[in-house]
Amino acid sequence: MARAAQKKRKEPEQDEDSKSAFAEAVRLEMLSDEEKHEGKEGGDEESDEEVDEFPEINAESDSRSDDEGDVEEEGDEGEDDEGSSPSDSESDSISDIFPKSKDIISEVTGHPKRVYPEIEPEYDSDSSTEDDPNRVGNIPSHWYDDLPHVGYDVNGKRVLRPAKGDELDKFLATVEDPTSWTSAWDKNTQMDKPLSPEELDIIRRLQAGENPDGGYDPYGPTVEWFTGKGKEEVMPLSAAPEPKRRWLPSKWEKQKIMKIVRAIRRGRIVGSKPKTAGDKPQLYDIWNEPPSNQPPPLPAPKPALPTHVESYNPPEEYLPTDAERKVWENTDLEDRKHDHLPQKYSSLRLVPAYDLFIKQRFNRQLDLYLAPRIQRTRLNIDPNSLIPNLPSPSSLRPFPNYCSLKFTHGNARVRCISTSPDGAWVVSGDDAGNVNLWEVNVGREISKWCFDGKIGAVEWCPRTDTSYFVVGTEDKLHFIVPPNLPSVILHATQSALAPAALPPATESPIKWSSSPGQEDGVILTILLPAVSGLTKQIAWHRKGDYLATVSNRESQGSVWIHQVSRRHSQAPFKKIKGAVQLVLFHPIKPHFFVATQRYVRLYNLAEQKLIKTLMPGIKWISSMDIHPSGDHVIVGGYDKKLCWFDLELNDKPYKILR
Repeated sequence: MARAAQKKRKEPEQDEDSKSAFAEAVRLEMLSDEEKHEGKEGGDEESDEEVDEFPEINAESDSRSDDEGDVEEEGDEGEDDEGSSPSDSESDSISDIFPKSKDIISEVTGHPKRVYPEIEPEYDSDSSTEDDPNRVGNIPSHWYDDLPHVGYDVNGKRVLRPAKGDELDKFLATVEDPTSWTSAWDKNTQMDKPLSPEELDIIRRLQAGENPDGGYDPYGPTVEWFTGKGKEEVMPLSAAPEPKRRWLPSKWEKQKIMKIVRAIRRGRIVGSKPKTAGDKPQLYDIWNEPPSNQPPPLPAPKPALPTHVESYNPPEEYLPTDAERKVWENTDLEDRKHDHLPQKYSSLRLVPAYDLFIKQRFNRQLDLYLAPRIQRTRLNIDPNSLIPNLPSPSSLRPFPNYCSLKFTHGNARVRCISTSPDGAWVVSGDDAGNVNLWEVNVGREISKWCFDGKIGAVEWCPRTDTSYFVVGTEDKLHFIVPPNLPSVILHATQSALAPAALPPATESPIKWSSSPGQEDGVILTILLPAVSGLTKQIAWHRKGDYLATVSNRESQGSVWIHQVSRRHSQAPFKKIKGAVQLVLFHPIKPHFFVATQRYVRLYNLAEQKLIKTLMPGIKWISSMDIHPSGDHVIVGGYDKKLCWFDLELNDKPYKILR
């Protein structure tokens, strides 16, 4: 120690003033024995200059010769023995913490350097753990089942699998080796690892239900953590639910319980009777039930038994010729007598696999699945008896068989026709703008009106207390009163179309105008928008107050609904899908039918929404009509199809007539 102290005094002052990073981190003063004695004699005065700094290891020279190390160790031990004294026993526990350094001459630089021995941590050291030869990590060990090694060490070399004995060797090891009972299987090294006494003690304590820590004292003094000022409990120590004694009684649960109690007292709820020793299990005779009236289920169909055709060595007469084979191959599968052609083999071991096995098994499963379970009585009915007897043509007379009347309309083509509600008058319109009124009984022309442009549609009002019809031309609707009407009907018709007090006018692109002179019969005119085009259909409501018109232009103004009593018109659709062909009013409900080229849509005018879409399957719809009850609709097309719809069943046709 004296030599070490002399060397420390000869070191430069700057080395003494520098502090090691390790000393600053751990905040320990590494003093020699002499400095400790001097500190005690000087009244425990501490000096920063006397603190022995922890020397830094020179990384330039990491090796030294073993001979020099041995000589230095012997010299240091001799000096330690000479400098030791009884007073040093007090600081042995502290000095053992720090490793003893050695001064050697570096082989690289030739200067003296201080080297400390290598730290060899034990298993229970705080700075290291037990060295694990296998460094593969936490992976499944079965990945290495088919390999000769179990992993890799820290240097990347393979860790070979240890040899394993059979079950007899394991049994002998348990008999001869007393430590085999105190070892555990280590999956990382694939071998048994002996347990330490501390681990065995922990296992014993766990089996006994004790605390695993041997130094734990369950009867130690109580530490008052929350006693005193500033130690009051703020947060709860436990998250356990509140005990029932702290609960408040529930009013609603009390009412439910009392309701059940009253039901039990009044006998409305009867509990199960307690079982007594005299109660015996009730037995039932399953054969005591009356026989069922149903017939027994039919047995499953049995497969056909093999014949000589299925034999691997059939007789010669069963083998087909080339002509028979060709005929069999050209025959359909359903018409063949057998599924396969017989073949001849000299021995059974030469027979190949049956190529139709899977297909035959599948057909067998279908037979079992489709086999009838109940025998049903088949009715022998003659199909001709189901056809009704048609009446003879003579019993259907009189029926039209010749042309009774013919109305000549001139050279122009007639585009529309309509009949009055009483059936006495017929009105027609042609391409030349002529509208003719005919008397049905006589067949003569009563009156004639001429308009500019083509006549697109004419329709008679369905009201019976009035008599007038509407003529549709280019962007106009004309209300015409026929001549020679009774005074009562004429007065009612004029009051309906041209009342004395007109309703207030509303903002609309359609103008209603009354004709000043009624000599020609036109009493009212509706001016449609210029983009409407020629009116091709006029549909009246059953009550005769509303009428709908359809124009030949595919735009928003192609469909209009007019109310005669209020002289008001409106377009029910802002946007129309497809070209509208026909429209109809429901006779009872506020529903509106709109037929495009391929679909018929049903709208609710009161709720303003689409109810359903009828799909007739016609390429181009040409006509449509509804039953007076409102439950059936008939739609016709240019492809010679007539679809019958039942509105209560489905949106597909109930029946299609061709």
